[in-house]
Amino acid sequence: MTMETTNHTSFRHLLLAACCILSLGLTTSCISNKKMIYLQGATKSYAVPREITDYTELHVEPDDQLAISVASKDVELLIPFNNNTLIGGGNNSQTGTNTVNVSSGVSYFRVDKDGNIQFPIFGKLHVGGMTTGEISSMLQKRMIDEGYINDAVVNTKIMSFKVTVMGDVKNPGTQTYQGERLTILEALGKAGDLTNSAYRNNVLVIREENGMRKAYEVNLLDNQAVFNSPAYYLQQNDVIYVQPNKSQRVKGSTSYTWLSVGSTVVGIIVSIVSLIVALKK
Repeated sequence: MTMETTNHTSFRHLLLAACCILSLGLTTSCISNKKMIYLQGATKSYAVPREITDYTELHVEPDDQLAISVASKDVELLIPFNNNTLIGGGNNSQTGTNTVNVSSGVSYFRVDKDGNIQFPIFGKLHVGGMTTGEISSMLQKRMIDEGYINDAVVNTKIMSFKVTVMGDVKNPGTQTYQGERLTILEALGKAGDLTNSAYRNNVLVIREENGMRKAYEVNLLDNQAVFNSPAYYLQQNDVIYVQPNKSQRVKGSTSYTWLSVGSTVVGIIVSIVSLIVALKK
């Protein structure tokens, strides 16, 4: 066998190997693309609108910070209840809206480890496990029934709704949200969304509830798995962890390094053989 034949044979083998690698890369890209699309099948599943039945209000937990406002047409009646832990304390008789006091000394009612708060006049109140609506109704009823404020209007908000997003997202960290309704999709969106190297079929949500710790896996690719998950609506102090895929995990390892070096070497060899064949012609 001549040298020229050998060179041509070697070049063909290397070219064939390069084509195989290229084909494998294209195939992998196609498969990965299918694993990147969120809520697959949602347009079909929700072609007909469905009523939301699984939403539950947040329940107050220890260490929550509560903003409680009391309003009345008679501002003088509010004085016994109005201190630096109350936001509001007045009512605009023309508009019917609360007059909000946002002075620098304002703080919130902290729920202790037993689920209690210290409230003016009423003293210690157990609010753990209650919704904000239930707390407002309880306080409003007592103020009216006990003759303190006959037209009392009470509003309660949780001001410490925070969620931590970790792992393979663009902006990991702990964020505090205003309001009491936050979905896992909204939280991930606020974190800048998942990176291209993140697994989307097993996002982990860790939750502490009623003294127990629970873990949920959410498959973002499956619309039913997302919308029907107990972790779709987040709760206070939930932790979301997004796992990086295998290529990201091995990056920097010895095998990953050798794979990169090997690819470079193959490219150099193909270039050299191509040059030799061209010169032999």
